[in-house]
Amino acid sequence: MSSKNKKDRISIQEAFIHTKRGFQIWWEYEPRMVISLTLLKLVTALTPYVPLYITARLVDELAGSRDPARLWQWLAALLLGTAGMGLLQALAKRWESRINDDVIYCGVEEIQIRKLLDMDFCDVEKPETQAMLNEIEMSGRWNGWGLRWMYYFMEEFLTAFFQTLGAIALSVSLFVLPVRQGGELAWLNHPGCTLGMFVLLVAALIMYTFLDGRQVAVWTSLSGAQTNRTYSFFFYIFGERRRGTDARIYAQDEFIRSKIATDPEVDSMGKDSAYAKIQGPMARYALYKRFLLQCFTGVIYLFVALKALGGAFGVGAITQYVGALTGLAEGIADMIAAVAELRTNAVFLRTTYKLLDTPNHMYQGSLTTEKRSDRKYEIEFRDVSFRYPGAETWAVRHLNMKFQVGERLAVVGENGSGKTTFIKLLCRLYDPTEGEILLNGINIQKYRYDNYLDLFSVVFQDFRLLAQPLGQNVAAAVDYDRARAKQCLERAGFGERLASLPKGLDTCLYRDFEDSGVEISGGESQKIALARVLYQNAPFIVLDEPTAALDPEAEMEVYTKFNDIVEDKTAIYISHRLSSCRFCDEIAVFDNGRMVQQGTHDSLVAEAGGKYQTLWDAQAQYYQKKKRQED
Repeated sequence: MSSKNKKDRISIQEAFIHTKRGFQIWWEYEPRMVISLTLLKLVTALTPYVPLYITARLVDELAGSRDPARLWQWLAALLLGTAGMGLLQALAKRWESRINDDVIYCGVEEIQIRKLLDMDFCDVEKPETQAMLNEIEMSGRWNGWGLRWMYYFMEEFLTAFFQTLGAIALSVSLFVLPVRQGGELAWLNHPGCTLGMFVLLVAALIMYTFLDGRQVAVWTSLSGAQTNRTYSFFFYIFGERRRGTDARIYAQDEFIRSKIATDPEVDSMGKDSAYAKIQGPMARYALYKRFLLQCFTGVIYLFVALKALGGAFGVGAITQYVGALTGLAEGIADMIAAVAELRTNAVFLRTTYKLLDTPNHMYQGSLTTEKRSDRKYEIEFRDVSFRYPGAETWAVRHLNMKFQVGERLAVVGENGSGKTTFIKLLCRLYDPTEGEILLNGINIQKYRYDNYLDLFSVVFQDFRLLAQPLGQNVAAAVDYDRARAKQCLERAGFGERLASLPKGLDTCLYRDFEDSGVEISGGESQKIALARVLYQNAPFIVLDEPTAALDPEAEMEVYTKFNDIVEDKTAIYISHRLSSCRFCDEIAVFDNGRMVQQGTHDSLVAEAGGKYQTLWDAQAQYYQKKKRQED
């Protein structure tokens, strides 16, 4: 989001509506967070006022009759009150920390993840969604803006609110107790004097709030600057596993340093940087706020001193009133400043709510998929066409095909021919733009979405394993059948490597969380992914380039054992290597989004001028040439 957009004004009403919804989201996510924080801030705000009140009574007694019994009573009350409030504060802090530490760092991400998993997959892949996620992440990194800021707001507002209540309770008698009649300070008893102090307080707070709002606006203006976007990007990419090699081989860090040094919009330390430009205004507004607060504090001291001279109260009460009125000014100022920031944060909440309010358009269905013991399922694509949202060209066009359980179907074609789109449509990650897909004669959109997904186990080309124990990666669960996980790994060709692992199935993959974790090769990760497919035991297995990272010997092992691995399941196999498709019952050839051929390997090779024959001859020629060179 640009700096200009960040400065867009938002009405107070809209700000309160957005904030109210933010509270509701947090309350639904973890109500104990709100309760524990409220209790902590109540105890924290009132803790200073307990010794303040008791000390004032103690000083009054010392300045008055000096009754030893009463002095000991007030001294004991001071010790017990201070210790008791300290204990309550410690207990409240412990409870709040146990609940909220994880909530603050993980809550926002979990709320977003829940939404992303609930969204239609086609919407998750949209550039608009990714842009929203990036904007939310940048705002959170910059100053905690968004949902996370709601917690900080509750901290500030509740502290200020309870501090203000306590100050009012201790200072209200200041304006009620009269000075001696007939004296030079008798005018302090006039209602106009009290009204004047109130007007002065309100005027000072309004000015303070205005200055604080201007300071926040200056600070917020930098949140959309190029500096933030650049550093949010470059500070994290060099820690990514996939970028590490490029960063070192091509010395990309030097390129970044050079860019930062020569681009004033990016150089956060340069005199012309966006960060440098806000330092002056930030310092001025901070100075104005401090000066205003000190002036008002001086007026408070003067008012209390005059009433004390007029005999309205004793010397001990001076400490109470000065402390209470100072706390009152600071509390109200902090409370209003926190409320003023609602307007700023509401701008960032707009993006969060836009993401959370993204509607689901895919019909979820109501029919349960048939649980057949004989696994007799039939899939049919009936004149299916699909075009990605916003695209002008068709990814798949007029696709008609049918296959049954137990078949081995290979899908081949050049890059961009529609193979992966075919898989996404089959798994209902997308719905067809035209036509329909049938399961046992019923449109798959009529089945419950989660039931339908249970029919498929898929190894996508860009699959990912977790930095967690091997067995949990295979089962995709914390609790799992260890014997079954081991058997699936052995069937997938990972048995020998499994036997060498120090902790077997409990061995953690990678070293993100455990120093004893193991690094695995691309081929090994594909075998684990294949074992994960087998563990799920779904009737349909979809393999997208399952042997791309395997060496020739391991690849041949997978092909040889493929029928044993798949058993009675339907296997859909996507590959660029046509030689690996010979074991399949049928081959579907895709070209420019259309299925141009379908048949067995022998029949397709025999079709002169066909796409499959052209691809086969091109690959065979390469291998023949390589063999002649080796000979």
